[in-house]
Order: sequence, then structure tokens, then C-alpha cells
Amino acid sequence: MGDDAADPATDTFVAHRNLLFTVAYEMLGSAADAEDVLQETWLRWVDVDLAQVRDRRAYLVRITTRQALNRLRTMTRRKEAYIGPWLPEPLLTASDVAQDAELAESVSMALMLVLETLSPTERAVFVLREAFDVSYDEIATAVDKSPAAVRQIAHRARKHVDARRPREVVSPRETRAVLESFRRALATGDLQGLLDVLAPEVVMLNDGGGVKQAARRPVVGADRVARFIISTASRHEAVLTGHLTLVNGSPALLVRLDGENDGVMAVRVEDAGITGIYYVRNPEKLTRVEFETPLTLR
Repeated sequence: MGDDAADPATDTFVAHRNLLFTVAYEMLGSAADAEDVLQETWLRWVDVDLAQVRDRRAYLVRITTRQALNRLRTMTRRKEAYIGPWLPEPLLTASDVAQDAELAESVSMALMLVLETLSPTERAVFVLREAFDVSYDEIATAVDKSPAAVRQIAHRARKHVDARRPREVVSPRETRAVLESFRRALATGDLQGLLDVLAPEVVMLNDGGGVKQAARRPVVGADRVARFIISTASRHEAVLTGHLTLVNGSPALLVRLDGENDGVMAVRVEDAGITGIYYVRNPEKLTRVEFETPLTLR
């Protein structure tokens, strides 16, 4: 393909790249796999006759969805062999993501974990319909189903997600306030301070991927979670500190042991208390917390 013919394809792809990455990431929960999907999408896109394409954005989303679905089915087998809980790959995000409530909610760690409980097709349909407002007809083309079947899948997926998503949407300011109290207690090893911000039924998931030491089962209950966190520092004979940042559109903590990056703690806050802690320590999943990743629903 000559340069003149390639330019329109390149310009269109670049214009929608952040959107396509967001679609792939919400479907996969992995930035690395989302980037691979974008590469596969590009290789197919450059072979498309643009004169036959009525809506280039929709066409690109369709290609991305199909490639992400293929990858998601492969990842399902990979996750089954994963050591300990599997958590989405955290992304350092800019303040504009946090200010877009719809976008921030769609990429939140809490919701991304709920999406993990859907089948690949259910997840694709839910993401395209709920986050990106894609029409049922367009989704049907992307997932190779009839529009009627897609409507049923969307209804089933929405019902499943609604039953498991946070009961309330907490503002970034409220989350930041709770996290600040949590951070101070973490820095001083204050057991009571941790208990004060943890909900009685709090659940902590630790993702070490078999590379970093981490609990292989959920830690449940405020007392157990607080003692687990404090024992982490004492076990390593190190100073454990947290630094406020924005991850997946929400306030989170970049955790350091003796000044070295150790992981990311994202939280789920309800009724002014932390009901979920998602601690990603697997080094392979921390490459995206050193620079901001642009995300968009449009």
C-alpha cells in the first residue's frame, strides 16, 4: 500500500486509538493484552477498503471487539492457571478521567472485577452497550449474534452486574478522604486507625502472580485485613508507606517498602468505609503506573 493510500487509514486509527484501547482494556482487564489487540486491529484495518466503510469509528470498534473476544477466551485459560487471585492491571490515569464519572466508574477496579464473572460474550456486550452506548445492531455484528440475542445477553449481563456492583457511587473526594486516613494509619502501623476506616465485612484480594509473596485466598474481615497489612511490613522488616495517586480514574495508593515501589492498592468505598482492597503486587502488572494512560468513551 502506497503512502498516499495509507495516510487516511493511519489518521483514522490514530484519531480513535485511545477509544479502541479503552474498549479492549475494559474487555480484557490487561493493558498489555489490550495493546496486542490494537496491533492486531491495525493489521486488519490497513487492508480495509475505506471507500466501502460508512462509519470508520464503528468499523474499528467492531474489529477491536472481535480481536478482544478472541484474546479473552485465551486469557480465561491463562487465568485458571494463575497463582492466587487475578486482579486487573492498574492504570495511572489523569484527573480528567476521574472527573468523568461515567468513564471512571466503567474502568474502576471494583467494576472490572465484577466483569470478570461474566462470560466473554456477556462482557463484550455489556461493555459496548453500557460504557460505549453502541447500538444493539452494531453489537450484533461485532459479536456475531442476532440483535434479539444481543438484547437478551445485555439484559442478563446488566442484571448480573447490578447485583454485584457497589451499592453507591462515592465521589473522588470521599474516597480520597477515606484513603488519607488509611494512608496515615499505614505509615504509623496504627492498628486501630486501620480498623476505623475498614468496614467489618471488608475483603482484601492480593495479586502477586506467584512472583511476589501474597495471600492466595481473600482476606476477609476488618481485624484480619488490618493485621495482615501491618504484618506485611514487619515480615519484610521494612517501612510500608502509601502515596495518593489516581488509578483507573479513582484515588488509590502507590505502596512502597523502604522507598521502593511494591504495588498498588485500589479500594472500594461504601458508607464511608473500605469494603474492598485490591492489592496488585505482581511486577508484570505495574508497568502502567509510571506514566498516565489516556482513556475515553468517545
